[in-house]
Amino acid sequence: MTIRDRLKGLTIEDEEVLRAVGAHMGRLASRDLARRVRDGLEHSAGTWAARKRDLTAESSSRWAGSVTANTHDQWGLSRRAQHAHLRSLDAGIHTIRHRLSLPTGEKGGRGRPGGYRSKREWFTKSRRLAVLEGRFERVRAEWEAGRVSVARGGRRLFHQRHHLAAAGRTADQWRAEWEAARWFLTADGESGKRFGNETIRVAPGGEISIKLPAPLAGLANAPRGRYVLAAKVAFPHRGDEWRDRITGNRAVAYRIHLDVVRGRWYLDASWKRKGLSLVPLHALRAGGVVGVDMNADHLAAWQLDSHGNPMSAPRRFDYDLTGTAGHRDAQLRHALTRLLRWAEAAGVQAVAIEDLDFTDSTTREKHGRRKRFRQLVSGIPTGKLRARLVSMCAEVGIGVIAVDPAYTSRWGAEHWQKPLTGRKRQTSRHAAAAVAIGRRALGHRIRRRAVPPRDDQSDRRGHRTTQAPSGTRGREGHRPRIPGPRTRSVRAGHGPNAVDQDTQHRSGRPAEHETWQQDSLPLSL
Repeated sequence: MTIRDRLKGLTIEDEEVLRAVGAHMGRLASRDLARRVRDGLEHSAGTWAARKRDLTAESSSRWAGSVTANTHDQWGLSRRAQHAHLRSLDAGIHTIRHRLSLPTGEKGGRGRPGGYRSKREWFTKSRRLAVLEGRFERVRAEWEAGRVSVARGGRRLFHQRHHLAAAGRTADQWRAEWEAARWFLTADGESGKRFGNETIRVAPGGEISIKLPAPLAGLANAPRGRYVLAAKVAFPHRGDEWRDRITGNRAVAYRIHLDVVRGRWYLDASWKRKGLSLVPLHALRAGGVVGVDMNADHLAAWQLDSHGNPMSAPRRFDYDLTGTAGHRDAQLRHALTRLLRWAEAAGVQAVAIEDLDFTDSTTREKHGRRKRFRQLVSGIPTGKLRARLVSMCAEVGIGVIAVDPAYTSRWGAEHWQKPLTGRKRQTSRHAAAAVAIGRRALGHRIRRRAVPPRDDQSDRRGHRTTQAPSGTRGREGHRPRIPGPRTRSVRAGHGPNAVDQDTQHRSGRPAEHETWQQDSLPLSL
């Protein structure tokens, strides 16, 4: 949970002190990060303690703890990004090798790409294979040695220095943004201490005081080397929760930062909720769910009851993922806020989403010339949206159920799009996929039961309308072929239901010989 308020009414002396503290701690943070990168895989508790002792001598023990914690977060993030880059290169190399081994112009099948279209493309890709193999070896050597590349202040600003005209900035403007981005004015919270933070302390009335580093103790205007700012904060959004935490002396982390373009100072307060109770899956399913289909520009949602029947009308929550990172994040939060408010009003206990991962599906080696499709897949914010949804659902007490994404769009369109379309409502493919996702989260098969035959037919009413229990094997897909004539007009094995989807390798199907079984998984509450 993170909330923000603007620091209004700062004096010139306040801004000078904030700049001095930020620049001093920023230099220490840069030095500590450089030492951590040099340590690489040789890092240990002893090296960590030595770095913290050196920082404590030039700041304080709590400032040093915040700096080292931030350093380890940055190093770990770079390490994970390096591993993802390594996997992406490996996937591209395997794809190119496979396509080069096929004859020119050969078509692919079963999810495997075919050969290249021409000899010229084959030659170009053979050159690219050599480039990727060299890049892969270099990245793998860095991975095995534990070397990572980190730019404090951000890679975007770092590369912008050489393209100032394209960015519309002067050298002085860039320098001001770069220095402000490298300042360090972050203090981790500590439970049991006064107002939850000893370094940057904010009282319930909004007064802000900062524990100055040892070399800057002469700038203090309050006892014990503290500086009290003239500005006060109120936190209009979730301010009551923040006051409850600091009144109970529970940990709250603070970050002070400057928006150079607007010339405004801000204070962020953040904390993490712990000790959330776990709700069994059957309890989350009891009141039905809201199935959500994630797309590049909107969320398609539909409410389902506990029996898997769609209720009321589908909902669409649009967002625009163009522009800055802050704008994209705000668009996601607004869309999820509208979704959760609707789910609360509907009275459901859980939201069902697909457990998607497109990390290996955005390379041009896998999809070739399909650039628009790659951009579409890359535009779906699967990881960020899922993390946002889990944290926001925890605040309102709604569970999240992640389901297997296989065939949800295809089977939803096949079994639900036409029946849910009427003269006054056109059901989209995405809304039908939301129904399929919700039914899978509830444990029902995706396919819709057919209408019972007429009374004058041999098998009478009743056998097609019953729902299969959630434990029934093979409850998804088409009904298996049953020997014998089912009607007077269709011979056995020739009707629309004479299809067997055992070859789809779905969970619970006889064709799946693995020992594991995948079921709907609750991500969080």
